Amino acid sequence: IFGRGYGVDKIITATLSEDGRYLLFTVSHGAGARRTEIYLQDVARGGPIITVVNDIEARFSGEIVADTLYLLTNWNAPRGRLLAVSVRDAAARDRWREVIPQSSAVINGFALVGGRLVVNHLENVQARVRMFDPDGRFLAEIPLPAIGSVSGLRGRWASSEIFYAFSSFHIPTTIYRYDVTTGTSEVWAALKVPIRSEQFEVKQVWYESRDGTRVPMFIAHARGLKLDGARPTLLTGYGGFNVSLLPGFSARAALWMELGGVYALPNLRGGGEFGEEWHRAGMLEKKQNVFDDFLAAAEWLIKNGYTNPSRLAISGGSNGGLLVGAALTQRPELFAAVVCSYPLLDMIRYHRFLVARFWIPEYGSSDDPEQFKYLLAYSPYHQVKPGTRYPAVLFITGDADTRVDPLHARKMTARLQAATASDRPILLRYDTKAGHSGGLPLSKQIEDLTDELSFLLWQLGVRSPEN
Repeated sequence: IFGRGYGVDKIITATLSEDGRYLLFTVSHGAGARRTEIYLQDVARGGPIITVVNDIEARFSGEIVADTLYLLTNWNAPRGRLLAVSVRDAAARDRWREVIPQSSAVINGFALVGGRLVVNHLENVQARVRMFDPDGRFLAEIPLPAIGSVSGLRGRWASSEIFYAFSSFHIPTTIYRYDVTTGTSEVWAALKVPIRSEQFEVKQVWYESRDGTRVPMFIAHARGLKLDGARPTLLTGYGGFNVSLLPGFSARAALWMELGGVYALPNLRGGGEFGEEWHRAGMLEKKQNVFDDFLAAAEWLIKNGYTNPSRLAISGGSNGGLLVGAALTQRPELFAAVVCSYPLLDMIRYHRFLVARFWIPEYGSSDDPEQFKYLLAYSPYHQVKPGTRYPAVLFITGDADTRVDPLHARKMTARLQAATASDRPILLRYDTKAGHSGGLPLSKQIEDLTDELSFLLWQLGVRSPEN
């Protein structure tokens, strides 16, 4: 019904309006695309497919209620704004009207629920859920229980109920029901996890990166933890594809804190925490900014008495695997252990395998002579230097990874094993049946996480309790 003529580098999705009348088609130009297209069809009446927008270098996403189309976009608004237009005039750009303008907060998403526009804002990387009337007038803010993440804003337009999920590093996912008539929230469902959330705390700090840019970081640990400069610390990150990372429940983080450790998550450039400008400051020729932000986070944790290089581990997967791969090759003396999962590591040839061509808008391609230069400058595989004392590294990948080719981890393992001058292990955990995208049975998830954490605890000299 739609999509003929598009190449393999386009990602197409379709959504139906709540009343089943309208179908919206979204075409993304690659992963983390700078540009999207929107098309609309009245399927109830068998109408033609109408072009809403396909000629603007910006991202759009849409939702329809009654006969109004709402568009979230970063067009002329790098932190996002919300537009509205009658469905019958959707193709007439001069009829588009701005209902929620760009502000200091990033619009991370929106929903049409309870007769309101419910907006998921990020204010200095702090989640805020704010309600507006259909014309964009502010009504109220839904209070949240702690620093954490909000997702899954759901409900019906004609209902008085709004449902949303909240979690933090130490708070398991909890679904709340908010009543728009009384302005009250109540727990509707919660994961039953044996953790005493009140024993832990999450805070946000700010530090300077190499070029002076201020970068925020979330830090979680047991309440009242004494900072003695030797706490086992696990630093993780992502920094790419306009992805915003906030504190969300993690068995990895919870166990790490229970063992007396510190868990740290910096909001690196390349993500979407401060809008499209923050994203573009960490992509293509500016990708080194992401690695500089991550290394500066490690240095801040050491300088401020949390840990030291012998007790500092880093972990990342996919684009985050590239991140920790770059960190361990650029500053190997800064870390004791690294877990590098499903990583991109050969940035000269990455785009030739599996679906990696989708990522050329984010990283660039070595087929372009100018892009070749900056890719080679940070490509972890090409920056391995024989005779260097590298930290302990556990690479994780598998045959069933259909996104990042496992060849990256395989050949990086061999190269590091041959090059390192330290006595720290360089290991490859390889699964012939699993891959990048999850879908593992619970027993397998537990087994994999046990191997990963056992490796880190072993290398940092942390003894886990018998129970």
